[in-house]
Amino acid sequence: MIEDTGIRFEPAPDLLEWARSSFINDDADLLNEDHAHLRVAAIGMLWTNVPNGRNGRRIIGQCEMGLPPAGKWSRARIELQLQQWFGDVPDFLLTFDAHYASVCSDAEFCALVEHELYHAGQERDAFGAPKFRKMTGLPAFTLRAHDVEEFVGVVRRYGADAAGVRAMVDAANQEPEIARVRIAHACGTCQLRVAQLTGA
Repeated sequence: MIEDTGIRFEPAPDLLEWARSSFINDDADLLNEDHAHLRVAAIGMLWTNVPNGRNGRRIIGQCEMGLPPAGKWSRARIELQLQQWFGDVPDFLLTFDAHYASVCSDAEFCALVEHELYHAGQERDAFGAPKFRKMTGLPAFTLRAHDVEEFVGVVRRYGADAAGVRAMVDAANQEPEIARVRIAHACGTCQLRVAQLTGA
């Protein structure tokens, strides 16, 4: 895929299996309970060779809701593509830069995947408790923006540079549980949120 000059997006079921067995499942090798709500989530993962960037920064990963708001035809077209890739529309769609993954360290890639998983959030009620759907009892999923409290986990596990938040002194002063890495400002989800907030 990396050498291919055409536009490529490929489902990555092996990557999803690895992410679940590494971070999400209750018996995961590098278990992170912050992702426990994702045990019941439908997640689709893609590799791409398409370069992406915003405001001069390279984007190497992005988390989106499975079916974004769109007009009828656009929404139907997206839904069809997701069904062709995954058999159904996932709750979350995570896309990763295949070239970056081929050259980064294992710890950097772990940090990137966990960073994107942190965006795959669960809604909270007015008191901060996790929300669940009344009809199904399943978690109410949402995209989580960069929030200091939500990304303490990335800092705790990989160091402050991974989240780009040196101000998180309390978490940063503790040794990371896994390794120190840097992926600050490389996430498409974060760049989209910044653009929406600033009107860029």
